Amino acid sequence: MRISLNWLRELVEVNLTPEELAETLTVAGFEVEDIEDRRLFAEGVVVGKVLDLEPHPNADRLRVCQVDVGDVSGSLNIVCGAANVQKGAFVPVATVGTYLPCIDVKIRASKLRGVRSEGMICSLKELGLEKESAGIYIFEEENLQLGSDVRPLLGLTDVILDLTATANRADALSLVGIAREVAALTGASLQLPKIPETSIASDSNGLSLKIAESQACPAYIGTVIEGLKIAPSPEWLQRRLQDAGVRPINNVVDVTNYVLLEWGQPLHAFDRECLQTVAGVESLTIGVRCAKGGESLPTLDSQTRKLQPQTLLITANDQPVALAGVMGGEATEVQDSTQNIVLEAAIFEPVAIRRSARSQGLRTEASARYERGVNQVELDIACQRAIALITELAGGTVTTQKIADHRPEPNSSVRSIELRLERVNQVLGPVDLGEETGEILPEDVEKILSALGCQLTPLASPPVAAASPTTKQENVLVNSDSVQWMVTVPPYRYRDLEREIDLIEEIARLYGYDKFCDDLPDKTELGSLSLEQILTRQLREAFRSAGLTELVHYSLVKPESEKQICLANPLFTEYSALRADLLSGLIDAFQYNIEQGNNALNGFEIGRVFWREEEGLAEADAIAGILGGDPTQGRWFRGGKESPMSWYEAKGVLESVFQRLNLNVEYQPDRSDPRLHPGRTASLWLQGERLGQFGQLHPQLRSQRDLPEAVYVFEIDLEVLLDAWERDERLTPRFSQYSTFPAADRDLAFFAPVNLSVAEVERATRKVGSQLLESVSLFDEYQGESVPEGQRSLAFRLIYRASDRTLTDKEVEQAHQKVREALVEKFGVSLRS
Repeated sequence: MRISLNWLRELVEVNLTPEELAETLTVAGFEVEDIEDRRLFAEGVVVGKVLDLEPHPNADRLRVCQVDVGDVSGSLNIVCGAANVQKGAFVPVATVGTYLPCIDVKIRASKLRGVRSEGMICSLKELGLEKESAGIYIFEEENLQLGSDVRPLLGLTDVILDLTATANRADALSLVGIAREVAALTGASLQLPKIPETSIASDSNGLSLKIAESQACPAYIGTVIEGLKIAPSPEWLQRRLQDAGVRPINNVVDVTNYVLLEWGQPLHAFDRECLQTVAGVESLTIGVRCAKGGESLPTLDSQTRKLQPQTLLITANDQPVALAGVMGGEATEVQDSTQNIVLEAAIFEPVAIRRSARSQGLRTEASARYERGVNQVELDIACQRAIALITELAGGTVTTQKIADHRPEPNSSVRSIELRLERVNQVLGPVDLGEETGEILPEDVEKILSALGCQLTPLASPPVAAASPTTKQENVLVNSDSVQWMVTVPPYRYRDLEREIDLIEEIARLYGYDKFCDDLPDKTELGSLSLEQILTRQLREAFRSAGLTELVHYSLVKPESEKQICLANPLFTEYSALRADLLSGLIDAFQYNIEQGNNALNGFEIGRVFWREEEGLAEADAIAGILGGDPTQGRWFRGGKESPMSWYEAKGVLESVFQRLNLNVEYQPDRSDPRLHPGRTASLWLQGERLGQFGQLHPQLRSQRDLPEAVYVFEIDLEVLLDAWERDERLTPRFSQYSTFPAADRDLAFFAPVNLSVAEVERATRKVGSQLLESVSLFDEYQGESVPEGQRSLAFRLIYRASDRTLTDKEVEQAHQKVREALVEKFGVSLRS
């Protein structure tokens, strides 16, 4: 929020410099992001009078002006290109040596097309008052003192503080709220605007109220003002709005914006005749209701908005005329021809406005204040202030005022909180008193909270004074164990001061954070990672070492299935559901990289997935990855041709990770996921538990996404993986003594059914081979000619070794024969050797 220092000084007597005030507010929790000193915009610019002008001898669009700036040495010769420069005009003149920060130019005497120019006649753009200017600025006043400073004439005597308030401080979105804060911080006196009472000439029956959503709109005041004259606002009002970043429109609309900035209460003015046109009758009934299906409303920004059921509306005889608390309607705006208005002053419930504004993707100054919660007690004050200013600046007479008030009793906006001095000092700790330390005293608490507008009622009288053991001198402190107050919070702080700890925070904020001792605890413990965190980090390292890049996606995705969990109040439709798996995001990322002309993406992601179950909602951590394309860098030896990754190469990448993690994972055929190729997909199993799946993308999906053929994905349940990995023998690898004796190898070839997996064969072989069998590996697989139908030829190499001796041929043959017999008996294979 942009705060005018001149305006602020009308409300509170503050004598601090802009820099000191900014520092005070920032330390107190109101960050001042920028100080805009408008006095520097025209430093060195003076009033001048154009005495004479003539065409430039060397340029058609330039003219040579003789300008008097009150200098005894005579007039200045200035070359000007503005079309509106004229003889006898009083103009702002930047003399030689003047720096104009808004255009970053320092004025120097120079020649323009051969004619000497000794200054510049300025436009409002060059002085920082407008974004674009058609020509130089000409003062409307006459007989101005030549050579005098132009800043008082142009209103460039102010300093603007660009201030940010925290989300809980709705009261700080107004000049009055900031003035109260400054008064509390500096001890200065507060002088709020005096609000005159409004007299109603006659109580006409032409206006009535019908609040269908009384919970969303606890209070509504409709005031009819007749006989207005719409005109531009006076200069002082326009300048204050411009300083705050608001564009002036006309005297009525500007007053509503002025009160919004001053009191933080949004207001809106309707053209009464336009309301009657929309309603179709002269008798108006202003209502508040939620939108119905199929309704639309053209708003002030010339956008026709489709209304949603959660959109709160202002209606005229049940016809939509405005988005309640957000933006007015285009058909009922105040125009130059407006003579009669209906002034709206209302309280809207924050949640209702937040949903309404979000449903339209719209956020305005009004909705920002309603969403945080405006002061319900000061609604009438803001309304009376607006009526007084409108009748003063635009004339008119107040003829009707209708009020629909469903607010609770005034006492309901006042909260009482019990505060203990002992708790204050316990939370905040000792304070630095210079050469000694002490505690916050009762009078400190009373002074601070009273400055904030709170009323304190003591609940117990303090006991006999005692010496503080923490002081070097014999300071007398009150025993804080029994000092308590009942603190009554002012209405404008009702929403953020709710508990005792909130009051303690306010005490610390105004007492000064820099005055508290910063002693560290006596004993500190080093932080550590949990076992799950350590294992997850090692898991990331294993996948990265395999050549995969770690990816991160949003957990929020576009809803596509009923199993997904949808948000009740999403920010965007594209991010309105929680992801049910990681593969979808990886496939999208792979496709995006291909479309951008990058190489195929080989990556993995560790994240959380969410889904629905019969018992309710569930979530778990998962790992997923995607591989494809040609992983090699140089292709010159293949003539520049790509060599796509095969299924077994992709599987090898995954197996290298499992081997690094010391995990024995088995693969079984699987067809459960329709996104994967039914004949090239395997489920992963670890110690009898399903670990995940691995496979190639389905050809139909690849065709739809225009992806290359060799694209493989995997998805792993992180919880199952970590549970298996947490066992001692995996976390702490044990040394296994290696044999110094030679090994004996034997090959085993046979015909086996196609549906018999290699993993089953290896598991059975190891079980029978006992301690002599060191390893078993597949080295050949063949299907085709000379192989019985429905079978395939498999060839394994078995390595036998003993740790204490060299095995004889007899021992090896006996162990090998047991393996052969076991495979024939268990799987019915046909031995080939």
